[in-house]
Amino acid sequence: MVNIWDSVEERAQKIADLEHRGDSITHEIIALLHRTFVTPFDREDIAMLAQSMDDVADLIHSAADDMNLYRIDQPTIQSVELADNILQGTIELKKAVPLLRHRSDLKDMLKHCIEINRLENVADRVYRKALAELFNDNTDAIRVIKWREIYQHLETATDRCEDVANVLEGVALKNA
Repeated sequence: MVNIWDSVEERAQKIADLEHRGDSITHEIIALLHRTFVTPFDREDIAMLAQSMDDVADLIHSAADDMNLYRIDQPTIQSVELADNILQGTIELKKAVPLLRHRSDLKDMLKHCIEINRLENVADRVYRKALAELFNDNTDAIRVIKWREIYQHLETATDRCEDVANVLEGVALKNA
């Protein structure tokens, strides 16, 4: 959405639709968890994994929705950097999560978790720089409020990616 800034309302709606699909999957996972007697690993870890991944989707949706609602003219360089960071983090998650299936793959999964942690640290720096520029270079209070909220959603999405990585690391350590 931030890389090709057109049809913002439609793109924000597509993100909302994807987030709602994610909510349905999360509810399905939790329902299955309650009906399943034996799970492949700790119930709490499965629930936390599902909830943390849902949180990532929720925050992406919130950022996109705010950009649309606030009628943002164009994304800032930092919002593009943060969005790219989220994308890279979710790509790492997409690679890591299937590795839960086999104990022999858990060591490889940890490499993806390390990369997600690195990406979150990069996002922290981008976020701090974005806020510093926003407050130092701007006298338009409304613009500051809009972008501060959007930046917060984007940066928090990277935090939730790290939360997923932390759960994956915990599963790996418990099952190594």
